[in-house]
Amino acid sequence: MTGDQIQAPSSPRDGEDVTITFEQPKPTADKSGTWMGVFMPCLQNILGIIYYIRFSWIVGMAGIGESLLLVVFCGSCTFLTTVSLSAIASNGAMKGGGPYYLIGRALGPEVGVSIGLCFFLGNAIAGAMYVLGAVETFLNAVPSAGIFRETITRVNGTDIAEPITSPSLHDLQIYGIVVSILLCFVVFGGVKMINRVAPAFLVPVLFSLLCIFVGIFSARHDRPAVGITGLSLESFKNNWGSSYQMTNNAGIPDPNGKIYWDFNALVGLFFPAVTGIMAGSNRSASLKDTQRSIPVGTLAATLTTTGLYLVSVLLFGAVSTRDKLLTDRLLSATVAWPLPAIVYVGIILSTLGAALQSLTGAPRLLAAIANDDILPVLNYFKVADGHEPHVATLFTAFICIGCVVIGNLDLVSPTSTMFYLVCYAGVNLSSFLLDLLDAPSWRPRWKFHHWGLSLVGALLCIVIMFLISWAFTIVSLALASLIYYYVSIKGKAGDWGDGFKSAYFQLALRSLRSLGANQVHPKNWYPIPLVFCRPWGKLPENVPCHPKLADFANCMKKKGRGMSIFVSIIDGDYHERAEDAKAACEQLSTYIEYKQCEGVAEIVVAPNMSEGFRGIVQTMGLGNLKPNIIVMRYPEIWRRENLTDIPATFVGIINDCIVANKAVVIVKGLDEWPNEYQRQYGTIDLYWIVRDGGLMLLLSQLLLTKDSFEGCKIQVFCIAEEDSDAEGLKADVKKFLYDLRMQAEVIVISMKSWEAQGEQQESVEAFSAAQQRVASYLEEMKEQARRDGTPLLADGKPVFVEEQQVEKFLYTTLKLNLMIQKYSRMAAVVLVSLPPPPSNHPASFYMEYMDLLVENVPRLLIVRGYHKDVVTLFT
Repeated sequence: MTGDQIQAPSSPRDGEDVTITFEQPKPTADKSGTWMGVFMPCLQNILGIIYYIRFSWIVGMAGIGESLLLVVFCGSCTFLTTVSLSAIASNGAMKGGGPYYLIGRALGPEVGVSIGLCFFLGNAIAGAMYVLGAVETFLNAVPSAGIFRETITRVNGTDIAEPITSPSLHDLQIYGIVVSILLCFVVFGGVKMINRVAPAFLVPVLFSLLCIFVGIFSARHDRPAVGITGLSLESFKNNWGSSYQMTNNAGIPDPNGKIYWDFNALVGLFFPAVTGIMAGSNRSASLKDTQRSIPVGTLAATLTTTGLYLVSVLLFGAVSTRDKLLTDRLLSATVAWPLPAIVYVGIILSTLGAALQSLTGAPRLLAAIANDDILPVLNYFKVADGHEPHVATLFTAFICIGCVVIGNLDLVSPTSTMFYLVCYAGVNLSSFLLDLLDAPSWRPRWKFHHWGLSLVGALLCIVIMFLISWAFTIVSLALASLIYYYVSIKGKAGDWGDGFKSAYFQLALRSLRSLGANQVHPKNWYPIPLVFCRPWGKLPENVPCHPKLADFANCMKKKGRGMSIFVSIIDGDYHERAEDAKAACEQLSTYIEYKQCEGVAEIVVAPNMSEGFRGIVQTMGLGNLKPNIIVMRYPEIWRRENLTDIPATFVGIINDCIVANKAVVIVKGLDEWPNEYQRQYGTIDLYWIVRDGGLMLLLSQLLLTKDSFEGCKIQVFCIAEEDSDAEGLKADVKKFLYDLRMQAEVIVISMKSWEAQGEQQESVEAFSAAQQRVASYLEEMKEQARRDGTPLLADGKPVFVEEQQVEKFLYTTLKLNLMIQKYSRMAAVVLVSLPPPPSNHPASFYMEYMDLLVENVPRLLIVRGYHKDVVTLFT
């Protein structure tokens, strides 16, 4: 209790530090509640022009039965999306950005930004759609207001023939631009101004709805118009079934028309009437309590409007004949009591209110994306907390006016709807992923949710998109994919603790459990190299690993598949150097990423290199994901720089690998190892002296998969006891390589030619120098033992050395070196078996053997397998 205080954790990407206190939260000024902040914006966005000027026509075309199905079908999509939205929004504090914030924190920054920008475009285009709907209604209600007037009379297939007045395109453009500019001035006033203006738009809308229902209940036959039957059971029965048919461009039944309507087409027409559920969450930064207001307000608006639509289907189907439903686009105004003008005003104000909500939410959404600093190109739209996004508002207005200039409501509407559906699908998938993973941090206050409901909601969104228009669906998904790809390339990396990270974690745990601790089958064997970064000597400053080690680690992977573990050791006490280890680990991780090598970095603090490596080789990895190959550089500098401690350390590391049953690959000539752009020609030569489970063969095949070695050929050298055995051995090895699907030339060398090969002057001199050093060191050990009265000691351990055996090791190593120089002078790389250190020889003797082996060979891989097959003959 008296120890150091632990600082409260903060989100790595979400901004300010979060301090946890037990004080009452201070009320924030100018924040909206559930009613004004969520319910009213959602209601204004949902109750739009489709209900007023298309809904009765939809009832006439689909009939009452299929219209009810249509409302339930589309309403179920938005209801399930609202449930998913409620679950995510109630799972913690929510900043500005609405659905973008939710999707980004659930599916990651790339998905969040791509769907967020699509939703921003959907809101901006929806503003144009609502403006065009308001202007079209105004010009239909007051034809004299049109500057360019166009009246078209069409012959239809019904008993009612009426002239159809269509507003001019230029009128729609002029009035639409003016209205858009006026709405932008209101939006510039901020959320506080909009909250004051919103009731002025919503109250007349609700009053017009009341007038419509009063008019339906008070309507009588032929009053107020032909085709109005009043609430009639006969009309209800006649309008129950569907009447899908051809219509002209104005929607009037016409046998010669060019448009055929069916249920799928009506889904596309009606669905915009149920969108708008994100209007409240778009203003999440302006809400007092997002975790309560968004679920309650959005669900209330969704259920209210869906109930209104279901009741309206029954009432419209019972109050009029089918011909009247199909020919009177403004039937809601025709039956309204006491005057149709009330409904005209309601239509205009409802669409203007929805446009106002769209133009309010879109800039705040764009500003929230910019504030997350993922895409540098969006920095112009950043805004400080508590300030209005004026630049984003101007950009939104520019897009809105550009779409208004198009002047075609039927073209603008499906485009906006597609972007909405992409966002809805993203919200459902986010809830599905979070609910399915059920991470400890997933504790939403909204309890009425399930991953199955979210999955059904996402599938419904995709189905509706294709029902509306497969072409628009492909375009919208392609746009989202392009943005995702652009963010992946140009965006800044961010860790938001998204659901994918949790999914990867759980998938890794499940895969690890399924692998178990059993031996991996050769068909499924992958090299997992542990790259020992600590050099024998010093590296340049700020270079934590030899640059060519990362290049070599990549050469051990086929098409980049696999994982490397880069390890370095810091000498010292862990308590004193723990912070140094963290900094070094970050530096090494950055360097690995820079070298484009898939792997992880680990730094270990130990008293010395030998102790540190012994701990690493025992504990690194989990289950069958433990490293199986130790990769390190050959210490070529030890004699040149008189580093007398290296032999004992080097031999100790090899012995540790043998005890731990790890394969070993030691790279000699690492400085000359080629990168991916340096083409190599010649051969890859294998001196297959010791059976190693096929590791050398596999490494040579992996080298061939790299661009730098793809022009090389493999040569396998084998040793035969007698000349008579050479042909049989060659045939056996060829058959073995054929069964392994490996192409290589087999060269057999007999022991007689091995013994008879000439000795080069440089090798003879190196052999003589090694003999002298070994004899001198052996004499020093004997002298020390006589002086101390102890047996021979080397590296603090007793040893037993037979001079003839030492001589034999030196001579055998010399012969192998001469053979490599004779047959592999033009080789790009040579692979040779690693001789294990003799247990009774000093480490310095073993280094003499190894130095003699690598003498005058520029690029050599010394390989030791771990006596497990890594290749198989079987399919």
